[in-house]
Amino acid sequence: AAEVELPVWTPATTEAFATYGQIDEGSVVQPVKAPSGVVPEFGGLEVTTSSTALQALTDAVLYLVAYPFECAEQLSSRVLAVAALRDVLTAFRAEGLPKPDEIEAAVKRDIDRLRALQDDDGGFGFWRRGERSWPYVSIHVAHALARAKAKGFPVPDETLERSRRYLREIERHIPSEYGKDVRHALQAYALSVRGLLGDPDPGRARSLVRQAGVEGLSFEALGWVLPLLSKDAGSSAEVTAIRRRLANSVAETAGAAHFVVSYGDGAHLLLHSDRRADAILLEALIADQPRSDLIPKLVEGLLAHRRAGRWANTQENVFVLLALDRYFQAYEKTTPDFVARAWLGERYAGSHAFRGRTTERSHLAIPMPYLREGTGTSDLLLAKEGPGRLYYRIGLRYAPDSLVLEPLDRGFTVERSYEGVDDPKDVKRADDGTWHMRAGARVRVRLTMVAPSRRYHVALVDPLPAGLEPMNPALAVTGTVPEDGGSEVTPIGAP
Repeated sequence: AAEVELPVWTPATTEAFATYGQIDEGSVVQPVKAPSGVVPEFGGLEVTTSSTALQALTDAVLYLVAYPFECAEQLSSRVLAVAALRDVLTAFRAEGLPKPDEIEAAVKRDIDRLRALQDDDGGFGFWRRGERSWPYVSIHVAHALARAKAKGFPVPDETLERSRRYLREIERHIPSEYGKDVRHALQAYALSVRGLLGDPDPGRARSLVRQAGVEGLSFEALGWVLPLLSKDAGSSAEVTAIRRRLANSVAETAGAAHFVVSYGDGAHLLLHSDRRADAILLEALIADQPRSDLIPKLVEGLLAHRRAGRWANTQENVFVLLALDRYFQAYEKTTPDFVARAWLGERYAGSHAFRGRTTERSHLAIPMPYLREGTGTSDLLLAKEGPGRLYYRIGLRYAPDSLVLEPLDRGFTVERSYEGVDDPKDVKRADDGTWHMRAGARVRVRLTMVAPSRRYHVALVDPLPAGLEPMNPALAVTGTVPEDGGSEVTPIGAP
């Protein structure tokens, strides 16, 4: 005798949504209502808490420390990264980095090498002293020297003064063939670095905004001049206009945000990058609007865009690290020593203690049957007791019990259609949306996805419909496959 068991799975489509926030003092209340018409055995409420928005940054720093090519831009980027993350890496005791005394000695050597590359006009070329100074590289090196000085590294006053002089005369150093947008961005960056060097000039920043117009400046240029203007009583009109443009140009989800930027001709002269623009604007918002809800979302958006623990190039890495250092100094300077507690209605749900610097996350799951016990809406209360900032995510996952669902748009549009390869009549769609395919016919599956804003770590998976089998055009037994002009990749199956 033999007994064979075949599991029968109930088909279901899962859905989820979440809200994010942070608590500096006290508590927050989130109303929660259990969804109706769902599979009771699946999903529930998820509460995730942590004491920092900064994930491990070691890989990004190591990328800059170990970068094999050492032109003036890369030397200054390394100095900027180490100076920026000096406090953060010490606080989190990052593993894998050289010892602090070794890093400091390397920074001092890099500063000495940069001094040797400085031209008589105060500018810098890429590889050697005496070659033509590049405006962006010259400003970037001055930026590195200013940040290093602010973090306590020794920088000769003579070198800093030559850089100040170069920055004050930046318009004279920009080649005539540079476009208007590039010229404005370089002027804005120079004004920003002058402020770091103790030589602020809000009057020239205000004139730049009035001359180019808020719409005529790149997002990086806006981020560079905003902190200068927000401290100047005579620039309130320009600050209001910049804030309005930034608010109108941000793409925001429940957990992350980024600015919708674009670059024109000549952007290579600025070593441009989308991530760099987000980082510059993040640092500007921290200085201008420290209570903005966009700030932690921009941090999450930048962290989500890492690959192998870092960003794409030296410019992206260094400006993101600078912004995260500013975030750390503004919001996470206090060492966490608190307890996070949660209640659902009148019932205690759980707690977690965060002691000291850590990147750990606490996960609390409340299953769907528990949520469905009550009627109506319950309040989820999250409370923090002790110093430090609490970050939280409240998510709800569920599976509708209906097999016929209305289309749902949550940031993506995905459409799927089936086509007869040999005869269009082989595949038909009924009025109720079901597909009918002739047995033995070859069928092409066409997927169309639209993502109107930047997304991270996305995989589009289309299961093979029951009754079809895949056909691989690379195999001789498959035969020839008709060319499809609509796409480069054409999945084909046959029922």
